[in-house]
Amino acid sequence: MEYKVLIGLEMHCEISKTNTKVFSSAKNGYNNAPNTNIRPVDMAFPGTLPVLNKEAVKKALMASMMLSCTQPEYLCFERKNYYYPDLPKGYQITQETKPAPIGMYGKLVYECKDELKTVRINNIHLEEDAASTDHYTSVSKIDYNRAGVPLLELVTEPDFRSAEEAVAFLETMRSNYQYADISEADSKKGQIRCDVNVSIMEASLDESNPENWGTKVEVKNVNSFGGVRDAINYEIKRQIELKENGTYDSMEQQTRRWDEESGTTIYMRDKVDAIDYKYFIDPNIPKLKLDPLWLEEIRKEIPVLAFERKQKYMQEYGLSNYDATNLVKEKEISEYYEECISYGVSPKSACNWITSIILGHINKYELKITDIFVTPKMLADLIQVLEKGDISSKQAKEVLYDSLKEDKEPLKIIEEKGIRQIGNDEEILKIVKEVFVENKEAKEQYKSGKTNIVDFLVGQVMKKTRGKANPAMAMQFIKEELER
Repeated sequence: MEYKVLIGLEMHCEISKTNTKVFSSAKNGYNNAPNTNIRPVDMAFPGTLPVLNKEAVKKALMASMMLSCTQPEYLCFERKNYYYPDLPKGYQITQETKPAPIGMYGKLVYECKDELKTVRINNIHLEEDAASTDHYTSVSKIDYNRAGVPLLELVTEPDFRSAEEAVAFLETMRSNYQYADISEADSKKGQIRCDVNVSIMEASLDESNPENWGTKVEVKNVNSFGGVRDAINYEIKRQIELKENGTYDSMEQQTRRWDEESGTTIYMRDKVDAIDYKYFIDPNIPKLKLDPLWLEEIRKEIPVLAFERKQKYMQEYGLSNYDATNLVKEKEISEYYEECISYGVSPKSACNWITSIILGHINKYELKITDIFVTPKMLADLIQVLEKGDISSKQAKEVLYDSLKEDKEPLKIIEEKGIRQIGNDEEILKIVKEVFVENKEAKEQYKSGKTNIVDFLVGQVMKKTRGKANPAMAMQFIKEELER
């Protein structure tokens, strides 16, 4: 039997680009030393009161606008009541429905396998993160550094039909958060986590009718995009097997966790509904009226995001889909590229040097483009020297590799090593004549149809000049000599 898959995502992303946490003055920053970025309010000490971080609200509103959501007239926060060791208050300050989260009913266009897809956004809301727990053989330790960090939770409709679509969406959102300076969105720092909802239904049924949907299974706190892909694929396979053996229809709505070691999802508990959390308005946080003028200011600050930049690179600069995708994948790389071409370098030339040598270097040594010594201005200077004909392409590559390894400016390397291409007509012509003297049979071979002798002779000129001769000029003089 054929089946349809319905996948929805709940993407959690920390707002890492604020100085302090969402309701306290504690530093908002990644720290390997546990329990250092904390204040009494984060620990829920008696007598402490939360104070809302305006910058966190601003960035959350920007994310809402980027998703074409509607923003509420008033901003309220609620208490989500449940017990867990890493939640010292016994509740989480979040948003549910009163009057509405920071963004409702939006959409996002994303790309998957060169095809544009659209996902509906149910809501995006601002809340506080919980502390983090590390489990050991006989003890568990809690680090409160993360408690109270501003967190965005984005809830989609079940519009994804494959793991590939879900991951492509997550990658797009991570890029958007980075481009808008909302978050580093670094999964290695625990800044991105995802809950995945998966169900299946018979392919012949109408998916627009929720009654035809299968039982929803939620997979909690998947910490990597690769994990999201694997968890979805495993859960699809597991649910189809249950359907085939006749036990799927009796399965209760449930929450599971993804176990990377076994590559399986493991049952945790029955899925709870909103009513089980006993939401109510937090009495310590006043209702905030959102000024329309402030909202308009925020909307104007939204930068050009990766999708729009990619379209520009392809349509205006003539780059391929592959090259444009590589350049916009990370904000820092796109900014490096745009700064490079701002110095008058051809967009295609800058693209070729960045995607081949620069990206190759940072991938090999696991660096960020902001870590390397070669600035966009240095790369532009090197490209311009090459385009003037002062050095050859081979020489330029060697200079750039040396610059990356030695942390030395390309132009200084050219000067110190005396690397200059021979572009003087008389000097090159003299060397060409020497090559013909040393290869007297070349003209006869050329006349007999062996035209590849041209490449051989150019190679001899380059050899005699140690690669310094302008190859195009050398080839021109050689052909003229052969045609005489």
